[in-house]
Amino acid sequence: MSVGTTERTRIAVLVSGSGSNLQALIDASLDPDFGAEIAVVIADRPHVSALDRAAAQDIDHVVVAWSDFFDRAAFTAAICDVARRYEVAGLVLAGFMRILARGAIEQYPDAIINVHPALLPAFPGADAVGRALAHGVTVTGVTVHFVDEQVDHGPIILQEAVAVRSGDTVAVLHGRIQKIEHRVFPRVVDAFGKGLLRVEGRRVEWTS
Repeated sequence: MSVGTTERTRIAVLVSGSGSNLQALIDASLDPDFGAEIAVVIADRPHVSALDRAAAQDIDHVVVAWSDFFDRAAFTAAICDVARRYEVAGLVLAGFMRILARGAIEQYPDAIINVHPALLPAFPGADAVGRALAHGVTVTGVTVHFVDEQVDHGPIILQEAVAVRSGDTVAVLHGRIQKIEHRVFPRVVDAFGKGLLRVEGRRVEWTS
């Protein structure tokens, strides 16, 4: 059984770890006015806490293990096979640590959403928080964006700044960033589910 009611946009949530952003989406989806229904949670490895979060809410969950595939295209095709089976309209990457191949972009154009712990285009890729601290920035933040074929590059949907404080460690700063993620990520997914996001080149327009 999936969290949510009928008449909502079905999504697959892709995870790799603890699933704190997944939990934020689950909590948001309990509101009957939320625009998206979590049809399935897909993990790239077994035994991660995110799968336990899905099971606790009786949400269908599937492991598509990265280690079982010989290349990125085959892995991506398997992800998309699961997504098609659950008849989802979009993929939501919630702490998903793999790069999807072109096949996913072609099947879900302007319908793959990622959250990144930096103000893109600054610090794309892994360890964004650590690199921001090492660079000495005074402001970093959160970016929610559509996914394209480049890493952390697609059209930006929403950003929010987070101040870097004296004495911040990676863990402390990341904790503040995650609090923002848990608030803005569901907002974007809700808007996507309600059809309120329109992509015009590099810009994303919010409609009412």
